[in-house]
Amino acid sequence: MAPILDHLVQLLALERIEENLFRGQSQDLGWGAVFGGQVLGQALSAAVQTAPPERHVHSLHAYFLRPGDVTKPIVYSVDRSRDGGSFSTRRVVAIQNGQQIFNLAASFQTEEEGFAHQDPMPEAPDPESLPTEQARVATHAEKLPKALRDQALAGRPIELRAVGPVEDPIAPTKREAKRMHWMRAIDRLPDDPALHRYLLAYASDWAFMTTSLLPHGVTWLTPGMQVTSLDHAMYFHAPFRVDDWLLHVMDSQVANGGRGLARGRIFTKEGRLVASTMQEGLIRMRKGR
Repeated sequence: MAPILDHLVQLLALERIEENLFRGQSQDLGWGAVFGGQVLGQALSAAVQTAPPERHVHSLHAYFLRPGDVTKPIVYSVDRSRDGGSFSTRRVVAIQNGQQIFNLAASFQTEEEGFAHQDPMPEAPDPESLPTEQARVATHAEKLPKALRDQALAGRPIELRAVGPVEDPIAPTKREAKRMHWMRAIDRLPDDPALHRYLLAYASDWAFMTTSLLPHGVTWLTPGMQVTSLDHAMYFHAPFRVDDWLLHVMDSQVANGGRGLARGRIFTKEGRLVASTMQEGLIRMRKGR
């Protein structure tokens, strides 16, 4: 496995320090705070490690409470809320500096057959025909702070291929609140369904909630903007592999009251809908501007 991907797998694997207590290290992506996808993936990993192995996560609901410190580890405390005949429920609290920074509830289910239908996948260019995220960033790299620029141009464990125009990171043009990108791990991963689920949780937070900024001609880097994820929900519908191409189709139906809402659907390259996502975030200009 490529070292950068192996590092991410190890980051999400966690260290068990007690029966229901885990510790995860933090990763600095140049943003000054822990990436939401990291704490989301680590919390799901903690929940998975306490659930019956024959049950797979089918939904999660999480709240981001405080920014995470990239210089310190995070402790995850798991409450084994219930193990029923078909479903198991877990609650996870992420703690740093003695305070909750994040909490998550996840539900697990034994696999079973049932009614099935899905929305069709929208048309999208083949991912191999699209430029890499690094190539897109390079067109406006001089506008980014150095620490962020270095991270944005560096190799990543999850490869992204965005569909559509390159956005100016400071002052983009206004457009419809829709975007989609292909994503795939850069190397082959073990055949562990739980690993693929919490890696997808990690990747699902990338360029998601900021979809709600697209109609307003701003980005999270626009001077004076305050942009923070408030919550994240995810539903897993069918098996998938993160080392195969997946298409995250995102839109934002509404923004109001200083908050924006985004929703997403994740498809395999063959068109199977394997997961759905939703996130609300704080989007507002700081007072005095």
